[in-house]
Amino acid sequence: MTPEGEALLRQGAAELELDVEAQVPAFAQLMALLQDANSKVNLTALKTEPDIVLKHFVDSLSCLRGGYLDGAGQVLDLGTGAGFPALPLAILRSDTTFIPLDSIRKKIDFVRAAAQALGLNNVHPQVGRAETLGRDPAHREVYDRVVCRAVAALPVLAELALPLLKPGGLLVAQKGPITEEELQAGRRAAGELGGRVTGVDAFTLPVLGDARTLIVVEKVSRTPKKYPRREGVPAAQPLFWAAR
Repeated sequence: MTPEGEALLRQGAAELELDVEAQVPAFAQLMALLQDANSKVNLTALKTEPDIVLKHFVDSLSCLRGGYLDGAGQVLDLGTGAGFPALPLAILRSDTTFIPLDSIRKKIDFVRAAAQALGLNNVHPQVGRAETLGRDPAHREVYDRVVCRAVAALPVLAELALPLLKPGGLLVAQKGPITEEELQAGRRAAGELGGRVTGVDAFTLPVLGDARTLIVVEKVSRTPKKYPRREGVPAAQPLFWAAR
């Protein structure tokens, strides 16, 4: 990472009230690993240093707003892709266990290799789909938190995530601007699945100023056994929401 890239990382983190000074070398190593792997296998459309720093690293760290991911526990990163937000979060939160989940093996292979290279013993990648894991006793209602970035509409996220959360757990979903229609559909879906929307935090991404929203859903009761529906159905037929 160039000095300019490091300065961008420090600036973005500072605007989030985070100190990443001690972790700058780890982020620089992650940058190198990502760019090298991305030259061989298509992992992410973001290729320039400023884009990776701001739209992957800093954007991932914005999930720490509000303290919802603080403390020990198991955090499942739903639809992690090339490891975001899990890898940046794991660099900063060594006391938390992160389970990056994605259905695309080549991406999870990269996440696993990157975690090993960075010495992140708190990262345990998993290949699979949330619909399948949500019905597996080894994963159903065992996670303390689920985090995700721009994966799907809120009603879809609720069906994918809430079956994986233990009662009292939190879904922390990062999205762009959210319409009142989607939010209301998400509230209804959360209620159907044993959850309740407890936070809607609108903010702008540091440096770039892009609009973001953190939606927080608390798991308040057990999810009915009929959820999640089979693979692909939550996205194709979202609860209380016309498929977009």
